[in-house]
Amino acid sequence: MDAHSRGQADEIDPADQWVLNPQTGNYELRLDHSTGQSPSPQPRGARRANAPGKRPASPSAEAEEESRTRGEARTESRAESRTDSRTESRSGGRGRGGTRADVPGQRSRRAGKGQAEAANTAAGRRKRKSPKSRKKKALVWTGGVMAFLLVGLSVGGYFVYQHFNGNIDTIDVQGAGSGGFKKDQPVNILLIGTDKRTGSGNEGYGDAGSVGHADTTLLFHVSKDRTNATVVSIPRDLITDIPDCETKTADGTKVIPGTSQTRFNTSLGQDERDPGCTMRTVKELTGLTVDHFMMADFNAVKTMSTAVGGVEVCVAKDVDDPKSHLKLSKGTHTIQGEQALAFVRTRHAFGNESDLTRIETQQQFLSSMIRKMKSGDTLTSPSKLFKLAEAATNALTVDTGIGSIQKLSDLATELAKVDPKNITFTTLPVLDNPAEVVKATVVVNETKAKPLFSMMQNDVSLTEVQQKEKADEKAAKAKQEELLKGTKADASDVRVDVFNGGGPQGSAQETLNWLQNTEGVLKSTNKGNAPADVAKTTLEYAPNQADQARALAEMMGLPAAAMKPGTEDAVGLQAMTLTLGGDFKGAGVPITGPAKAPEGVQKVEADKQVCAK
Repeated sequence: MDAHSRGQADEIDPADQWVLNPQTGNYELRLDHSTGQSPSPQPRGARRANAPGKRPASPSAEAEEESRTRGEARTESRAESRTDSRTESRSGGRGRGGTRADVPGQRSRRAGKGQAEAANTAAGRRKRKSPKSRKKKALVWTGGVMAFLLVGLSVGGYFVYQHFNGNIDTIDVQGAGSGGFKKDQPVNILLIGTDKRTGSGNEGYGDAGSVGHADTTLLFHVSKDRTNATVVSIPRDLITDIPDCETKTADGTKVIPGTSQTRFNTSLGQDERDPGCTMRTVKELTGLTVDHFMMADFNAVKTMSTAVGGVEVCVAKDVDDPKSHLKLSKGTHTIQGEQALAFVRTRHAFGNESDLTRIETQQQFLSSMIRKMKSGDTLTSPSKLFKLAEAATNALTVDTGIGSIQKLSDLATELAKVDPKNITFTTLPVLDNPAEVVKATVVVNETKAKPLFSMMQNDVSLTEVQQKEKADEKAAKAKQEELLKGTKADASDVRVDVFNGGGPQGSAQETLNWLQNTEGVLKSTNKGNAPADVAKTTLEYAPNQADQARALAEMMGLPAAAMKPGTEDAVGLQAMTLTLGGDFKGAGVPITGPAKAPEGVQKVEADKQVCAK
């Protein structure tokens, strides 16, 4: 570059861009202003040996001076370089006279034979450079080029990084999340698809004036050990309670009052509610704290499906839906763009034409997209990865906790650890709303939903996960099995006093009702609040009550650590003491989490192709 700037690119040997400065003992990049080089090429071997701070009179004077002092310079150069390098390191790389030491001139690549002879005459016989010296210069020059390339790539990477960062929209959800996911803890991400008709070509879909409600909502739960993930779809027409939520608006921060018994989808958009309100609603509903949210509109489906080169779907029959404009023949198809959006929007092409059927169709599409994203076809294609990153960052709005490429990359690294075969999609178990004559909304099916939430809270996969058990886990399981061995009393013979020592308000009465009405434990009593809160649920019993304890432990799914046997037998009608702790999630919900999902819970496994019917 230096030679080119002087118009002498053809006259400069690239290796001589880096030359040894005798005053410093260091190799330096020779720049135009560092010497008094003449416009004409200098003889091969000519170099300056001026005293520090002095400028040479002319090239010929330099050559004469070089010849006269060469022997002395060679003898003293090592000693001077050691001394002066220390001096110059303290004075910003300058000579003892206060000015920068001159760097030797460059060698002409095209010096003719006559020039070479003149150089030998003027400078005397030159010693042949040792192979070690030539190797060192080559390494230095190569290192300089590599440094330039690395810096160039870094600068390019920086601009790409800044470009993607600039694509991301963020919302401050005012502490609605956990404060940020952690690598050694479970991760809960709320994925929200809004019905806002933003983006080119989306104006004609349904309610063009929508403020953007939570039309499609999925809670993505990743286990602590990253062996499995459960994705729960929450129906938009679910009737639930929306809590108060603090929200930033154009006029400042305000608290938006909650509403009871209303549609879930109004947790976003309605009354200026932001995604933080939806996060709080999901926590109230599931008991799981949401770490972060990602929100997208219609364009996300179109652009991301196109970026990966299309998503493969299967339909079990010919489809021609005039409302969503989906038209597919029976069989497998690769869809993208508008066709992909039509597939996830259709309500009338499959099943009973309800929103619940559409949820299953969306889960099938997302499962296929996950497989495509993790396929070698995508991961080994820089162009596809770039397009995917471009589409995702343009389409997504996230909370400020993950509002940068670096943070999103860290999160993606954690999510990518889960094998697709252990990612299971399911839908929140619901029932038709009994308050309606014409069924338009649904309510939570508590009997099936609570065990499902317990499985997620305890990181129990909906699919069978092969994993190595730790020694302490094996010991706990063995202890539990040993504990439950032996006779168990009939439910009618179990006597127990129930205390609430850290569970949700009303837990003792809820448990009493469940024990008496569902399990047949009629000799049970609600004793109200415990003297002090406890983190873990415990069952205290006398040695002669072991059969009752085993029966109650099996009903409630109590772990071995919860069992607290006494040393003295119970007298008369003395009851056991059950204290519900902070780990209590609800009556009928096993403390340890059920081993498998309740019967009838809908599932779609991410590694399997399913045909929409």
